Amino acid sequence: MNRRTLLGGLFAAASVPALSACASGVTSLDGSGSASGGGGSSKGGVTIGTANFTENQVLGYLYAAVLKQAGVKVTVRPNLGTREIVIPALRSGDIDLLPEYQGALLNYLDPKSTAAEEGAMQNALTLALPKGLQILPYGAAEDSDAFVVTRETAKKYGLTSLADLKKQNGKLVLGAAPEVKKRRVGAVGLKDVYGVEFKEFKSLDSDGPLVKGALKKGDVDVANLFTTDTDIEANDWVVLADPANLIPSQHIVPLVADRKADDTVRKALARLGNVLTTAQLTELNRLVDKDKKDPEEVADDYAKRHGLAK
Repeated sequence: MNRRTLLGGLFAAASVPALSACASGVTSLDGSGSASGGGGSSKGGVTIGTANFTENQVLGYLYAAVLKQAGVKVTVRPNLGTREIVIPALRSGDIDLLPEYQGALLNYLDPKSTAAEEGAMQNALTLALPKGLQILPYGAAEDSDAFVVTRETAKKYGLTSLADLKKQNGKLVLGAAPEVKKRRVGAVGLKDVYGVEFKEFKSLDSDGPLVKGALKKGDVDVANLFTTDTDIEANDWVVLADPANLIPSQHIVPLVADRKADDTVRKALARLGNVLTTAQLTELNRLVDKDKKDPEEVADDYAKRHGLAK
């Protein structure tokens, strides 16, 4: 039974109270990190879900480590899939908490939003979220999408920015996770904003071995990766600049169901958000992807070394 079959029952939406006030930046309007005014309880435990790529799994286990330290019973369900799977799972109650990314989540919920600055996006997200969900204050760490080419491809076609791709319309192959074909931060936005049209779109994985292997072999010319991926520097790949700001800011932000969003959860995740940096997150990714360490062990070790868990 595949993952989509297992999660087939997750898509029913819960009907619970709507959001009110909004977190703006690292602190929130009510001073406690609450976006909805309370009412939730983590006493029965919290189930954390993650998307299907390394960094999100690491973040999920980091959330688990700080919540355990705060006395919350935690279950982690890693590698569930894309937003098209995990957001319905969160709404239906199959999971309670997700590590998310401001800009990508906003583009998913409200593709027409023009918010780009962190505080503005936090406000826009609160308005766009389905009933029963809230975002907590965003953290210091961030990870953005990147469109990457090899050094050889950059020289061959004179590529330094996404705008340069238009000069090669109909010639280049884009490789990415399947959903990128229909997303604004993907093929749709590249065409709308930069006028780029590809010869072919190859459905591969999300910043994983398939898309990176295809880029190395020349099976794709452009790959959608993440800026915290250490393979970019290790392979001397070129991240194409984004002069029209298609790709929004991507600070890490917890997305949680109202039913579990009490002060214990808020405070524990706020401590992690204030400590974890982009450079540290990049290193945690390297430990898993390159050194082949277990993401849960990597997260637990980080939490202990930084005084977030014992």
